[in-house]
Amino acid sequence: MNGAEAFIQTLNTCGVEVCFANPGTSEMQLVAAIDRQDGMRAILGLFEGVVTGAADGYGRMADKPAVTLLHLGPGLGNGLANLHNARRAASPVINMVGDHATYHLHYNAPLTSDAAGVARPMSDWVRTSTSQRDLAQAGAEAFAVAQSYPGKVATVIVPADHAWNEGSAAVAPPAVPARAQVPAETIAEAAAALRDCAGPKALMLGGRALRAAELVQAGRIAAATGARLIAETFATRHQRGAGRVAVEKLPYFGEQAEAYLKDFEAIVFVGTEPPVSFFAYPGKPSFLSPPGARLVRLASLREDAMQALSGLAAALDAPAQPALVQDKTSFPAEPGRINSANLGAILAELLPEDAIVSDESATSGGAAFAMCAGAARHDWLQLTGGAIGQGLPLAVGAAVACPDRKVIALQADGGGMYTAQALWTMAREQLDVTTVILNNGSYAILNIELMRVGVQNPGPKALSMLDLKHPALDWSRMSEGMGVPAVRVTTAEEFRAALAEALQHKGPRLIEVLL
Repeated sequence: MNGAEAFIQTLNTCGVEVCFANPGTSEMQLVAAIDRQDGMRAILGLFEGVVTGAADGYGRMADKPAVTLLHLGPGLGNGLANLHNARRAASPVINMVGDHATYHLHYNAPLTSDAAGVARPMSDWVRTSTSQRDLAQAGAEAFAVAQSYPGKVATVIVPADHAWNEGSAAVAPPAVPARAQVPAETIAEAAAALRDCAGPKALMLGGRALRAAELVQAGRIAAATGARLIAETFATRHQRGAGRVAVEKLPYFGEQAEAYLKDFEAIVFVGTEPPVSFFAYPGKPSFLSPPGARLVRLASLREDAMQALSGLAAALDAPAQPALVQDKTSFPAEPGRINSANLGAILAELLPEDAIVSDESATSGGAAFAMCAGAARHDWLQLTGGAIGQGLPLAVGAAVACPDRKVIALQADGGGMYTAQALWTMAREQLDVTTVILNNGSYAILNIELMRVGVQNPGPKALSMLDLKHPALDWSRMSEGMGVPAVRVTTAEEFRAALAEALQHKGPRLIEVLL
């Protein structure tokens, strides 16, 4: 075997079945090796941000890594924003990044860069292979890192000569590190905080603590203590809907979150940290937990949420049945012009059982999240790192991981333009994704933020940097041009008909909602 063949076979033996790719010349040996590996599916993305975002979506839903194929440092650089989101989500992702042959680097060819240096800020682990024989070992190590609970971003830099040189061999799958366990004394501290607090108390949940099984344990704790259950603002994968344990959501804006939390006297954190404001604002606090409250970190993002929650439930002698089980709910959708409220009501009404929602809806989608709390069971994926351009690629990866489940991408128009090429991949792979573009012709969140930082009477130059209407974006035509059938709607009646039709069909569809 050459190094590339040994590397790809090692990854496949470890369980890696999908490669999201945007290769270049230095990666042709890797391309050929994937071609010869029967168990590896190759999916092309027309921009590296689509590739890395798809790997994030796949990792969130499959709970194992896909591998990306990226072209040198600049290609990796194009994908960094969605690797930032993936790292914040603790998604399992393996990147293989081509590099110049080792003997070619000193010539300083135009694409020469510090690929490892580009990778480090958005990776949990980076390694450059040292030979064709070492390349397969690097792949095995990357898999073990990526599978470390709940997931990590592992990047392997692959010099071209290590890929094409002969004399390598695949290596056996490595042992994946055991999940970090929460000490008994920490569980006892959390139990005491909830048991001894006579006032309002809360269990704040993030990461794996928002999965259905872990939420049952959280519901048992709520039943024993009366604690409210609160989800972090942007969740990696929140399993929710009728019949599951219901969780409140921490508001996005710092002053709203501070007001929401101000009366709690004890807060226990599982899979997340005490919340902070997303940005600094003049005269407003960064740390949002109430002064004087008892704050207990039961489990970090990387400690076993199920062990922590079940241990806490046992320490509290909690009842077997959880509290706060969500009832099925519905909301009337007012007829006429489409808006956030009637869009959310219709989505909640039509949401299929076990749907997956990729949510990058920004200002226009808050009602949809709230109204779908009592809809059919579903998974809700959010913008964990705040770097927009995630929603459409995330839907691609989720659809690849779960081909028998309907994926709905709620996508704001501005963020969607970062990675619109994802529609082409949906069409090429015939992925079962219904994309709902919320077109308000603006970076609306930034109009709000302009006021919140204290800017008074912004002028036309400032407002022009937040406006998307000159020229107006025509998502329906863009979608059709990339092979995804599309329709444009302006009323609640049109949206209901378009969504119902899209959900009845297998394959990609796009609905452009003019708000």
